[in-house]
Amino acid sequence: MLNIALPKGRLGEKVYKMLEKAGYSCDEITKESRKLIFTDEANGVQYFWVKPSDVPIYVEHGAADLGVAGKDVLLENRSDVYELLDLRIGKCRMAVASKNDYRDDLSKPLVVATKFVNIAKDYYAGKNRDIDIIKLSGSIELAPILGLSDVIVDIVETGTTLRENDLRVFEEILPISARLIANKARYKFKNTEIDLMTERLKKELPDD
Repeated sequence: MLNIALPKGRLGEKVYKMLEKAGYSCDEITKESRKLIFTDEANGVQYFWVKPSDVPIYVEHGAADLGVAGKDVLLENRSDVYELLDLRIGKCRMAVASKNDYRDDLSKPLVVATKFVNIAKDYYAGKNRDIDIIKLSGSIELAPILGLSDVIVDIVETGTTLRENDLRVFEEILPISARLIANKARYKFKNTEIDLMTERLKKELPDD
């Protein structure tokens, strides 16, 4: 039996459809229910829905053998897991953005507003740029508009929100997509089943 942590929401639903097509369906999961764990003995899978940012925690600590998490979550949490497969869904990018007329003043630390503190620190450390971090949880775009920060580090999909608020992307940090991850210890014991699932999922990947 493979225990799989799926992220709640649209991404998790897309992932489940891929798993279903790959031969790992679970009728229980599609029914209206307050159940937390959904088991299908015939297909050898047990699913449970969790908050997207919690998926790597369940996997890293062995409560789940496998899970699906965005590359942003894995980098921010510095998760100690195996990354098995890029599922090519949930695509977006991590970027630096600010007001259209922004110019960097290298004579002082850059003030960065973000909820991705570790990603921002690692990125600017690689550029040898001194920064001050302001951690926010929501409405990150407001920070440069109101003068709270010089720039933001955030996920960008279409860029519509940025454009509508007279902001733009100045630098792209990295592309983001959903990844299939595995607990390191469980992989050693269940590598046959996990490798089979990974190979089946490869056949269901969307085109780039």
